[in-house]
Amino acid sequence: MNEPIIARHWLAIVAPKAAPAIATSTVLTLGRIWNANGAEHSVGNAALMVVLATGAATAGAFASAGRGGDPVIAGTAFAASGGLALAGVAGYADGLSLPLLLWALATAVAYGLAARYWRTDRRATLAHHRHTAERREEHGHIERVEALRAGAQIEVARSGAAYAEQLATALVTRAALPGFNPKALTDAGLPELPAVTEHE
Repeated sequence: MNEPIIARHWLAIVAPKAAPAIATSTVLTLGRIWNANGAEHSVGNAALMVVLATGAATAGAFASAGRGGDPVIAGTAFAASGGLALAGVAGYADGLSLPLLLWALATAVAYGLAARYWRTDRRATLAHHRHTAERREEHGHIERVEALRAGAQIEVARSGAAYAEQLATALVTRAALPGFNPKALTDAGLPELPAVTEHE
């Protein structure tokens, strides 16, 4: 019934919150490294990134279309498309202002999308904790009722045993009185009592 309390490490708490910023910063850094290694104003490299980003966006659109759309695949494809577009701009542009502007925009969009999933996850976690607490309370109530019922049965058994003991003592005491005639009781229709033997 008692669940262990698990304290999460601070990195486990911070890492999911920092993941969108780390991802977009990594893409910006790799794009700028690519820029320094010859991608600046390279039409071929820019065309390649446009084709890859468009392909990823198209895959995301197909994955999200219809009733059987998979939101995880669609989200991954759209994130890849945005990352490729950011890397392409960071690699092709000669200045740093446009890549930084796109990095800030991509980070804001990533946090906006992640916040939605975090809210859903938090609601699911709270619902699970609430359900667990309700079940624990229900089981505790059942245990308390069963404990009371068992205690009442024990008390009834004790009182029955005490009554039987008192009745036996009264019968023995009555049989030991002078002038007691068990035959008269039997003739009156009462159950026959054991005969009392006189000890000399």
